[in-house]
Order: sequence, then structure tokens, then C-alpha cells
Amino acid sequence: MKCLLVIDMQNDFLTGALGTPEGAGIVGNVCGLIRGFDGKVIYTRDTHGENYLDTREGQKLPVPHCIRGTDGWQICEEVQERIRPQDRIVDKVTFGAPDLPDIIRAECGGMPEEIHLAGVCTDICVISNAMICKAAFPEVPVFIHERCCAGVTPESHATALEAMRACQIDIL
Repeated sequence: MKCLLVIDMQNDFLTGALGTPEGAGIVGNVCGLIRGFDGKVIYTRDTHGENYLDTREGQKLPVPHCIRGTDGWQICEEVQERIRPQDRIVDKVTFGAPDLPDIIRAECGGMPEEIHLAGVCTDICVISNAMICKAAFPEVPVFIHERCCAGVTPESHATALEAMRACQIDIL
């Protein structure tokens, strides 16, 4: 079974605390990818607590975002409307979800045929989860949908795509 990982399509990364025009601009592309995808869809949510500024990440990026239960933590409405009952939402407390390979195996009934990724931010959470998948499933093709991803800046987006390409992750 194919697997699509929709990474952190949350209000705070699109229009909120860490939003960018590029992030907001991929929503339609991501919705189109979800709509046409034939396989399992797993959504991730960046998830922090009220003590975010006291964490290591919060000290390096002192912008409260994706605080559990806030509007910024929610998956954007356009994407939320496409979540089906059989889809899975994974809350993660850091850039990559270390338990993602086990979740993918459980959701796909074993080894996935392909893993596809879309979402934000290309240069932080998308690349982190793509690398986790590539390490856990070295013989499974991993695909990044370039027009369905956005980075913190266009330059860092391009740099992340090149880094993933160098690690034998296919950019579509």
C-alpha cells in the first residue's frame, strides 16, 4: 500500500505565528494531492505545550506556535475537510516523529510500497520525516511533492530539496 504523509499543515505554519506566503500558497496543491491519492494518508501535527519557551527548541526559536488546543495548532480548514475516518493524525513534539516507521507499518499492514510527503516546512519537518522514512525503509521509494511543500524561505526550501535528492529521495 502507498502512504502519503501530510506534514504539519497547521494554521500557525500557514497564516499564523510562523506563516509564510509560500506556506499559504501550497494549500490548494496539497488538497489536490490528498484528493487524488490512492493509499493510506497520515497527517502530522507539530504539538507543543504552554512551556514551549522553556524547551530547547523554544530557546532556539522563541516564537510560541502550535500550542496544543489553540487555533494555530489545528490543521487548516481546507485540509481538515479532506481527513477521512480511516486516516491517522500523529501529534509530534519535535521536527521528526521517531515512531513514524512503526505507525506507517501499522497503517499499511506491513512494508509500504511507496512513501510520499507533502507539507511544511520543507527545510525542517518535511526533511526530518523524509530522512526517518528513508532510514527505516531503505528499499521503499520516498517521494517529495515539490509543489506541495514550502520552506521557511524559498532558498531554504530549495536547499532542503537538494539535500533530500542527495540522499536518494525522489523529488516530483
